[in-house]
Amino acid sequence: MPTYEIAAFYRFARLPGFADLREPLAKLACSLGLKGIILLASEGINGTVAGTPEAMARFHPRLREIAGLPDIEHKTSFAEEMPFLRMKVRLKEEIVTIGDKSVDPLERVGTYVEPRDWNALISDPDVLVIDTRNDFEVRIGSFKGAIDPKTENFGDFPAYVRDRLDPARHKKVAMFCTGGIRCEKATSLMLREGFEEVYHLKGGVLRYLEEIPAAESLWQGACFVFDKRVAVGHGLTVEDFSLCHGCLSPLGPQDRQSPDYEEGVSCPYCATTLSEAQKASSRERHRQETLARRRGQSHLGPRMAEAIEEN
Repeated sequence: MPTYEIAAFYRFARLPGFADLREPLAKLACSLGLKGIILLASEGINGTVAGTPEAMARFHPRLREIAGLPDIEHKTSFAEEMPFLRMKVRLKEEIVTIGDKSVDPLERVGTYVEPRDWNALISDPDVLVIDTRNDFEVRIGSFKGAIDPKTENFGDFPAYVRDRLDPARHKKVAMFCTGGIRCEKATSLMLREGFEEVYHLKGGVLRYLEEIPAAESLWQGACFVFDKRVAVGHGLTVEDFSLCHGCLSPLGPQDRQSPDYEEGVSCPYCATTLSEAQKASSRERHRQETLARRRGQSHLGPRMAEAIEEN
């Protein structure tokens, strides 16, 4: 049975005193032995944390009590190993960074679509399906027929909408992201830009993969997650992906067969961009990590995409 339970949650809400929540939430998480990250801003809360099932059962009611948000929902998955290195509670300008504070999901968002209804919506030829995630996420998996905006971070999305989309031509738009939070702001933005029918997948790709059987699914590939699991598939099972030390790109089996792949150093997406000095430094770090593992000692290890669906 998996040792660790992982909870992903967010809630947009007016939190003028959000800074005062940092210390009690950090103390709560640490007292329960949890690891992960929680972001706090005046617009709400966003987090992913992991711990034993017993600890997580105690965490959720206390989180809602401390935050004063009794309706925070969370999505649960499991892992054999702790997927995070440490516990962080951070104060931010936004809990998901689009770079435009006038975009307010508390005022207006698109129409939520349950996973069971998603296939029918995106199979409609009149619906434009947009993946709001970043380019490296789209590369390892997406819905059949979805458009890749080729954004490096979520802050690029407003420019994509204004430069490439047209309310007069794109009458129906369906959008999705990892856990649902980016679509809250993306649909709010598009409605403000004049798009009339805007839909988004409730609970994001993670909920879809959890609820929709593989035989009925229109999802192709794996879904990147912002922890040490790297990627999951149907049923939220962990897929065979690792992270490149040089650029943090998710790497599948084919990527690791490339002549440009060097474990702990570089991959096909960054091998030509790294200097020899950078590669030499990474080789030494990787050597030290390997020695530490052989001795049974802990090591900080390579840089991880230890974050949440923020960018």
